[in-house]
Amino acid sequence: MGVRCSKLSLCFWPSNPNLNDLSDNENGSRNEKDLLPGYREFSLDQLKVATAGFSTNNIVSEHGEKAPNVVYRGKLEDERWIAVKRFNKSAWPDSRQFIEEARAVGQLRNERLANLIGCCCEGEERLLVAEFMPNETLSKHLFHWEAQPMKWAMRLRVALYLAQALDYCSSKGRALYHDLNAYRVLFDKDGNPRLSCFGLMKNSRDGKSYSTNLAFTPPEYLRTGRVTPESVVYSFGTLVLDLLSGKHIPPSHALDLIRGKNFLMLMDSCLEGHFSNDDGTELVRLASRCLQYEPRERPNAKSLVTALSPLQKETEVPSYVLMGIQHGMASPKELVSLTPLGDACSRRDLTAIHQILEKAGYKDDEGVANELSFQMWTNQIQETLNSKKRGDAAFRSKDLATAIDCYTQFIDGGTMISPTVLARRCLCYLMSDMPQEALGDAMQAQVISPDWSTAFYLQAAALFSLGMDDDAQESLKDGTSLEARKHRN
Repeated sequence: MGVRCSKLSLCFWPSNPNLNDLSDNENGSRNEKDLLPGYREFSLDQLKVATAGFSTNNIVSEHGEKAPNVVYRGKLEDERWIAVKRFNKSAWPDSRQFIEEARAVGQLRNERLANLIGCCCEGEERLLVAEFMPNETLSKHLFHWEAQPMKWAMRLRVALYLAQALDYCSSKGRALYHDLNAYRVLFDKDGNPRLSCFGLMKNSRDGKSYSTNLAFTPPEYLRTGRVTPESVVYSFGTLVLDLLSGKHIPPSHALDLIRGKNFLMLMDSCLEGHFSNDDGTELVRLASRCLQYEPRERPNAKSLVTALSPLQKETEVPSYVLMGIQHGMASPKELVSLTPLGDACSRRDLTAIHQILEKAGYKDDEGVANELSFQMWTNQIQETLNSKKRGDAAFRSKDLATAIDCYTQFIDGGTMISPTVLARRCLCYLMSDMPQEALGDAMQAQVISPDWSTAFYLQAAALFSLGMDDDAQESLKDGTSLEARKHRN
């Protein structure tokens, strides 16, 4: 369940949203061991069959160059869906150490975890096998929602269930969790949040424990390079900020708002009127305690559970109802193949992107409103069109600086809007190693044409260049979904 593990594991126990009836850790663990298959070692051939030869169509999560590990979905012979994390060739050179570490994680069994059910260690291959979660990641439901924003009661439930997962792991001697973030939180068939077991192991024996932006990394990790239980609580605090705001806010900025008693500025505008000030204040206070600079001043996992339990609302309502998702054991949706532009953006093949955009011309600008008065037409339109014409000529010849200047004159003129011009300037910025500017253009093109897949694909290319691979994968999926919907219509 790495960073874009959008989907990990079918669950085989009944959901129990009534928090008062939750069994204790030991009883819950024993019951779940009866319902889940025991931990085992798989052969490489078994996993090849399950994943159709590690087909790219079965990739559900993919890290970047800093941590090149890929997660595939697969189906075993008994029809059980699984998630398979495949490490890069140089990870875990000591096979015995890998097997021992995986076996230790595989002994954990809890309804708050997407549990590890096996591993494979053959030759240079190192693979982990976990339950498959069919209902996407917290990142998807919190930052990229389509039908409805996540409800306040569900956000509180996510925080509690994660705290319970961390508390369980701590009680079993596995308090260290690497790179806890919104992509590590997965939703099962009942809509209940689960913590990915993959984070209980590093990306490699000597690999870094954090692949996120440094602004979200625990301060002591930056000093020592070591993860401690207190570091995990810090990362939990950043997740609470995500739940509060519906955005990925750097802790330093959030703490400034909290100290200035502007905590309502943190709150997701979609939540207005749906929570009490007391509950909001309590959750903000808990986040600030988790984010204390000194590790010893942060609460432990058990304290998090104690603090979050009284805040729970609508405990009788099943998670899938709160989430607005379908309930049941539905098989994962088939992945839609990337279009040529989507594929080129995923590979950051700028030459191929240039060829596709040039060939497409301005056909996607059709229907974009350009309401101009006669006065504006006579006085300004010719100059604006000339700027675009010069920009197009420079774009064809890959005279990037000239193309950027001319397209900028066209855009700044303000007499016409063109998502295609923004897309072309975006590519020029990418080819000029200016990914931040490119991202801005791709996002502006999306504002003008919200259903234009090209804008999402170009965002993905820019995000890949910025090292934001998780968000890039999400943009690729959004673009692919739009393209598929367009063809269906």
